[in-house]
Amino acid sequence: MSPTSPSASVPLSSPLPRTMRAVVITGHGDLDVIKEREVPMPRPGPGEVLVQVHAAGCNNTDLWTREGSYGAAEDPDVKTGWLGPLDFPRIQGADVAGTVVACGDEEATGLVGKRVLVDPAEYDGPGPDARPADVLGSERDGGFAEYVVVPSARAHSVEGSPLTDVELAALPIAYGTALGMLDRGAVSKGHTVLVTGASGGVGLAAVQLARSRGARVVAVCGGDKGEAVRSAGADAVVDRRRGEVLADAVAAAPGGYDTVIDVVAGAALGLGLLRAGGRWVVAGALAGWAVNIDVRRLYLANLSLVGSTMHTPRIFDRLVEIARRGDVTPVVAATFPLGQVGEAQAQLARRSHVGKLIIVP
Repeated sequence: MSPTSPSASVPLSSPLPRTMRAVVITGHGDLDVIKEREVPMPRPGPGEVLVQVHAAGCNNTDLWTREGSYGAAEDPDVKTGWLGPLDFPRIQGADVAGTVVACGDEEATGLVGKRVLVDPAEYDGPGPDARPADVLGSERDGGFAEYVVVPSARAHSVEGSPLTDVELAALPIAYGTALGMLDRGAVSKGHTVLVTGASGGVGLAAVQLARSRGARVVAVCGGDKGEAVRSAGADAVVDRRRGEVLADAVAAAPGGYDTVIDVVAGAALGLGLLRAGGRWVVAGALAGWAVNIDVRRLYLANLSLVGSTMHTPRIFDRLVEIARRGDVTPVVAATFPLGQVGEAQAQLARRSHVGKLIIVP
């Protein structure tokens, strides 16, 4: 299978193998807890399908889950996964593009043989705005493997998409999160938007998606990545390494920002960057989770400080439509074979790349 062309699955008439290659984490810890193993082939049950994985994206959540960095409300220093304690070994990998090769009941037979993009979330309710209640590769085994079982309702056909498997696998977490942030930030044509962490997966997705909505985008990133971020759609770039981010951000938009899309957080949120009625949407804390804000600025200017986690079913449906049409072409920094998940996570932690890192089993 070529990562630059549509997928070809195993012949559907062929018996499935009894085992498969997978990469697991054996507990919370450093890179040495990542192990490649031969594991039993998962079998789909009722309401499930078996997907042959052709590409699986890497995310910061993989690092934080492996490290146990999410903490708990009662103890922020306890090692946990995103939604609590995890079972080990666990196959990571939330972002999956592949082909359905088997189904667990007759209702999903129409998906067999289809090229699909997998929604990694299971939700806390049936509505279009339900919130994620568990995530592929975290609460259940994910896509850093040759095959993965997912609910048939979460396997979305992308037959005819002009995007490659590698590009599709860049979409679910990063672009779903970014799309959700733009939605909660009410970003629309003519708005001025500031995006922090703009060279990373979510940040770069936000740059591309905001630009596609007709917004003017100012991106904050390291100066050595500025040209790549401009190429992705940023109208202006603020070099975070200069040490004058707030001043430079003001200079780039003297009239203020309608929305800030923030995956960095840190010691100061700088609410003064917003116009009256503006929205600061936060979905990460790369620079630290402890922040200081002047609440007077918050209420006197009618500002909104909004948390945003991943996507909803409604947001993911919109992302699938974007994928089918190829409205946005994700930026892929590098691909790695399955046996190099550890190397991919090490590169992800160094943050020296621009765009997404993708595993190709």
